[in-house]
Amino acid sequence: MTNTTRDIRYALRQLLKAPGFTATAVLTLAFGIGATTAIFSIVEGVLLRPLPFADPSRVVVVGDQIEGTKFDEPDVPAYESLIYAHETHSFTALGAYKQTGYELSGAGEPAQISASRLNASVFSVLGVSPQMGRVFTQPEDEGREQVVVMSYQTWRSRFHGNPQILGSKIELDRKPYVVIGVMPRDFEFPLVPGQLNRSELWVPMSFTQGELENGKGSWNFQMVGRLKPGISTAQAQQDAELVAQQIMRGLPAPLQASLRLHAAVRGLEETTVQAARPQVRTLFLAVAVVLFIACANLAGLLLVRVIRRRREISVRLALGANSAAVLRQTLIETVTLSISGGLLGLLLAAIALRAGISFLPETLPRINSIGLDWKVVGFALFLAIFTGLICGLGPALAATRTDVNEALKEGGRTGTSGGGHARLRSGLVVVELAVALLLLSFAGLLLRSFENLRAVDLGFRTDHVLTASYSLPREQYSSQPAVDAFNRAVLTKLGQLPGVQSVGITSTLPAAGSENNSGFVAEGFNPPKGQELQTGWPSQVLGDYFQAAGIPLIRGRGFNEADRADSPMVVIVNRRLAEHYWPGQDPIGKRLHFGVKETPLPWMTVVGEIGDIKQGTADGETEPQFYQPPSQFKNALGSFASPDMLVGDGGSIVMRSAIAPEQMADSLRAVVRSIDPQLPLTQVQSMDRVVSEGQASHRFNAALISSFAAAAVLLALLGIYSVIAFSAALRTQEMAIRMALGSQRSSVMRLIVVSGAKLGLAGCVIGSIGAVFATRLLRSLLFKVDPLDPLVLVLASLSIFALAILASLVPARRAASVDPMQALREQ
Repeated sequence: MTNTTRDIRYALRQLLKAPGFTATAVLTLAFGIGATTAIFSIVEGVLLRPLPFADPSRVVVVGDQIEGTKFDEPDVPAYESLIYAHETHSFTALGAYKQTGYELSGAGEPAQISASRLNASVFSVLGVSPQMGRVFTQPEDEGREQVVVMSYQTWRSRFHGNPQILGSKIELDRKPYVVIGVMPRDFEFPLVPGQLNRSELWVPMSFTQGELENGKGSWNFQMVGRLKPGISTAQAQQDAELVAQQIMRGLPAPLQASLRLHAAVRGLEETTVQAARPQVRTLFLAVAVVLFIACANLAGLLLVRVIRRRREISVRLALGANSAAVLRQTLIETVTLSISGGLLGLLLAAIALRAGISFLPETLPRINSIGLDWKVVGFALFLAIFTGLICGLGPALAATRTDVNEALKEGGRTGTSGGGHARLRSGLVVVELAVALLLLSFAGLLLRSFENLRAVDLGFRTDHVLTASYSLPREQYSSQPAVDAFNRAVLTKLGQLPGVQSVGITSTLPAAGSENNSGFVAEGFNPPKGQELQTGWPSQVLGDYFQAAGIPLIRGRGFNEADRADSPMVVIVNRRLAEHYWPGQDPIGKRLHFGVKETPLPWMTVVGEIGDIKQGTADGETEPQFYQPPSQFKNALGSFASPDMLVGDGGSIVMRSAIAPEQMADSLRAVVRSIDPQLPLTQVQSMDRVVSEGQASHRFNAALISSFAAAAVLLALLGIYSVIAFSAALRTQEMAIRMALGSQRSSVMRLIVVSGAKLGLAGCVIGSIGAVFATRLLRSLLFKVDPLDPLVLVLASLSIFALAILASLVPARRAASVDPMQALREQ
């Protein structure tokens, strides 16, 4: 212990004697460890940290899988959730839930918030007790009691942590609800991507009669269950499959003929993170590359330091110090550096997370779980010590192999350091350049992918368009005439504003990243066997929506005031639908209806065809789309429509004006307030912003990987500069002799630059070979880009090679400027 303490003191004195070296080494490590720690905190929070529920490995999602469709989420109709809950035997508890939105009042300005309806049994499934109060019970759920459980964040932010919150009343959609509980700080359910859709409140499910009786064709609820002890997921799957077949036998005959249902039982944890896993893994790989380069740089610095201290080490060995003592002393010095770098890296990681967490894409789930907990701090400290040992081991072993006689006979300051040391330094730089090229290739591919995404023809114009979303509270707008009156007033008053060219309302904004699919039948189309269920994207639009969104009408007409609930039902289709279902024909006058072939639902006649637009995401496939007037939607659903269904009670306003959209936002809010002073608008933003948010994950990937690539290239350049500069310094006597014998300074410069070019060429060759295999890992993140894109690989290689030569020019000029006579006298 005494020897170790003495070695630490000696290491600190030695490091303080070389402040330039110490600062460079600590900052290099701090950057690498800080970046790695920040990304690891995302990996740990999103992928590795257990879900914030009791025994989360036993929690599963349960639902239907419809054969032959692209519906991947296991959803259920409302009535099926009751059948699964009563007929399955593999779960201690099983309940349904559904995300929704409410107008919250009674807490400052009215606001539209995200919330969830739950069966009371869901709380039993999750096994989390409230921090304050209680959760609602099954009798309260079945009795339609208006009670609410609040999230910790909402209690703190909207209600200022009021300790008397329990028993108080708030208004949701202008109905009074009693607050009965506040959940813990880390409770979150459902576990949805991003932060905007996190539920702030939970209310009883309280199925309506319409949901239970008329929702047999609507899979819009989810279920979550807890497995009984000793029951595996596979066993629960078999149990649920028997119930699914029972449900199939109970379906109406038309649905039985067209649908094939299977049960799906999956782990909640896997379902939550499966979409984010490729993205997070890629980020971690990128930052690991940066850390590797930082480590290689540190190893190079340490090796140079060992070479410079050869005489000192030789004296110690000559005076009786053994190799183990020298090895221990060198490693302690390195670990001291790495721990200092690790602590500084932790500080940098904390700053980066605090500043950057709001920039994370909304496609990542569990963002609220990301932070520097004890696991992340432990990882950072372990990484610091491990890095120090790995980086210091090579130089430490080199120190122990110092030739005492040779080192003591060297009289000058330069002299040779041995071919082995030179090869090790050069090897480190070559590897740095290779991995920098690899990361630069990653960045190039993602940037090309993002540019391809931005170049996609969305099918509509985003310029000079302002959007805003709203949802009408059922208490105030309980009838269809009341809903229709509000929508008419909005369209009329907004259309009268100066500079406004057209206004419309749509049920779903295009290119916003949402999903919407419904089964339909096209007249005269015979689907291939096994693909009987045809799906498309239905939307309801009001006013001059197509003109406001800049969607071209190819043929036919748009909707008008004559398209009422009591008039013949009409529909407008996109080109994709028309060409697929009626190829080579004029779609005007063709018919389609909701559901499947065997369901006797009313036909809708095509009166117009529009161009294809990207309704979901810019990188997604263009779906068959059809549009209806809201007034006819309920009739089109026929017997599947609930008697109390309201249409048009929520959606997005789309307004095109000659004025910049940002300057029209206050006017839009003022118009809505004049119609309903309490109604909150959400996401008041330009259409350009809507599209940009839909591309956020691609932009985030490209920006972050590019940043890491820039850092990797910079570190690699520092590495090659230090190696060439040190090599040139060691060869000062050689260069002086060359020039004394008649060599030109340009020849000396060429000699040094060629050394750098050889290292750069070797790094490019190895990096290119690695890129051929490694870039395939990005395939799932790329859009219309080949992972082996030759242009990206060639440009990355040329860039690394050119920068290697550039990094060699400074030491080359310095070597060529040496005064031969003075240099020889000093030697």
